[in-house]
Amino acid sequence: MEDRKKKVKSILVTLPKPENDKNPYAELAKKLNLKIDFRSFIHVEGVPAKDFRKEKINLADFSAVIFTSRNSADHFFRICEEMRFEVPVEMKYFCLSETIALYLQKYIQYRKRKIFFGKQTASDLAEVLKKHSGEKFLYPCSDVAAEETQKFLLENGYNFTPAVLFRTVCSDLSDLAEVFYDVIAFFSPSSIQSLYKNFPDFKQNNTRIAAFGATTHKAVLEAGLILDIPAPTPVAPSMTMAIEQYCKIVNK
Repeated sequence: MEDRKKKVKSILVTLPKPENDKNPYAELAKKLNLKIDFRSFIHVEGVPAKDFRKEKINLADFSAVIFTSRNSADHFFRICEEMRFEVPVEMKYFCLSETIALYLQKYIQYRKRKIFFGKQTASDLAEVLKKHSGEKFLYPCSDVAAEETQKFLLENGYNFTPAVLFRTVCSDLSDLAEVFYDVIAFFSPSSIQSLYKNFPDFKQNNTRIAAFGATTHKAVLEAGLILDIPAPTPVAPSMTMAIEQYCKIVNK
């Protein structure tokens, strides 16, 4: 294992590139003199209205929508437009975070609508949802939906209908074929699937693998890879902190 403790100079983060340099990765690169590149291994494609119609979901049946991401909001309003469905003014919106709630301003007049938000998870919304338990909820999601939210809604007996409005698709990474990084950081099992879809013969060799979240850790190990940098941990709650701690040990 000692030969894996080689110095880290380059890192590939399998996420879209941040919009500006005010982000933890830019700070980390500067602090430890690292080359950090971004490349999303997966992307989202909307389900066309003609496919959605086959689901026999009538948008007019719902009095509330639950949004778990900006993607879910984008694709809900897109499908409404494609189906020529005018969203009623009294529609209630329940968002997992304030960021998602504020994002709705792109589509609706924020002040005039009933918008509720939690801190980060469905259980943060528990109190608000309790007060609105009589609503019929539409739950826009991807084909790899966040199970926690569905589980929470099911366990608490809410009347909700999942609607798959977008799909997670592997990106074309062929231009990375001859590019090598000391560390590759993964954030979802789908990204690991994308790695093998693009490079079926991928050999880890001395590439260190960083992975965020229990399902991603599991996917790394199931693919027969060595997980060098797991996150979050009690001492490293973020990916950047986990990478920084690892680099400080191996880059001495």
